[in-house]
Amino acid sequence: MTNKIEPDFSQTVSEMNIGISEKDRKLVCKSLSRLLSDSYLLYLKTQNYHWNVTGPQFQTLHILFENQYKDLAEAVDVIAERIRALGEFAPGSFTAFSKFTSIKEETAVPTAEEMIQNLVQGHEAIVSSARETIALTDTCEDDVTADLMVERMNVHEKAAWMLRSLISPNRSH
Repeated sequence: MTNKIEPDFSQTVSEMNIGISEKDRKLVCKSLSRLLSDSYLLYLKTQNYHWNVTGPQFQTLHILFENQYKDLAEAVDVIAERIRALGEFAPGSFTAFSKFTSIKEETAVPTAEEMIQNLVQGHEAIVSSARETIALTDTCEDDVTADLMVERMNVHEKAAWMLRSLISPNRSH
């Protein structure tokens, strides 16, 4: 004889029971909102640089920036959907993003090398935000968000390395 587990139909559809407390979900969503805001500002900055880069590395940077802003466009959607899956609303305006982001908006057209340096800093800021979020997800056993953070850290660490390689001489230690 098998022991069947009966579903609990007493819970309403609007109630959330995913094994993470409401308090923890709100904390994770706040942290994800920062990551989303940082990602969106970096997306905007990267696309701006894609449009406005000049100089001898134009073709290389134009293509690299396009690949990076396309990845960021997909990432903001995934991050926002994770916030929604945890029961909160995702920030979706410049006003809301400005409350959470650690990335400075670009108002000028920097040199190609300054663009690269600014983007390295942006990718590293996102890695830091993702690491903070992972620490939080460990305490509330949110493996799905932790997995997303590992994925984003991998992408941003690689992006920062590729950008850094364009301006830093190859040194052996």
